[in-house]
Amino acid sequence: MDVLEELVRLRRSGERCALATIVEVNGSIPSFESAKMLVRADGTILGTIGGGCVEADVWTAAREVMETGKPRRLRFSLGQDAAYDEGLICGGQLEVFIEPVEPQNRAYIFGAGHISKSLAKLTGLLGFDTSVIDNRESFANRERFPEADSVFADEYEQVFPKLDINSSSYIIIVTRGHRDDMRVLRWAVTTPARYIALIGSRRKVINVVQSLEKEGLPRASFDRVFGPMGLNIGALTPEEIAVSVAAEIVAVRRNAASNWRALSMSVFTHEETRALLS
Repeated sequence: MDVLEELVRLRRSGERCALATIVEVNGSIPSFESAKMLVRADGTILGTIGGGCVEADVWTAAREVMETGKPRRLRFSLGQDAAYDEGLICGGQLEVFIEPVEPQNRAYIFGAGHISKSLAKLTGLLGFDTSVIDNRESFANRERFPEADSVFADEYEQVFPKLDINSSSYIIIVTRGHRDDMRVLRWAVTTPARYIALIGSRRKVINVVQSLEKEGLPRASFDRVFGPMGLNIGALTPEEIAVSVAAEIVAVRRNAASNWRALSMSVFTHEETRALLS
């Protein structure tokens, strides 16, 4: 299997990996400049950069690169003694560049109203493969969403099986009403999506969650729901709300936990819930 073909496959399937490439060589080494090794999230590898202690160190660094999302450069000097110990007849130097390969991020926007029009543009600019879903064909169409990669005009339950949701998926629920919000959220919390956001006030979000709890969904299912969605920037207009949601998505993607984690449903204490609904 080709390293680059596997890289593309992993990215499309929502899996992280790291690619190590020999970018500089001086002297004799047991490989060649541009040699590549792919390290998957489960630790398995494809390709080689020469084996031995170099490859072992690069594997360890690649695991770190996947965790942090930050690339690294490693330099190795294969001195004659070290080379002999490893069984390598060489004594050169090499530099290896290790880069994280993020999976293709996908945004699924449920609802095709005014906020969605602006949000679809922003998610596209941010590099997300963007889908817009609404059960009204007069709203969910190419004329309103020329930037979207996919537009679905059908009942939500008919669209759910067509969507490939994984840990790189971002679900934004901005439908026309509570009932449709519940339909989508009921499904969304059963998926492995990285981000699930629901429009509305905290009171509305809590009401929706409590209604779904009465249906038998466990409270823990909603701990990763962002509601109200978007960073608190005082947004009022549809365009401003779209900006606040896009900013929150970036914060999640970049693991900027200091700002966004405090807005998730998991911080709703029983006391807050009672106060909001009293």
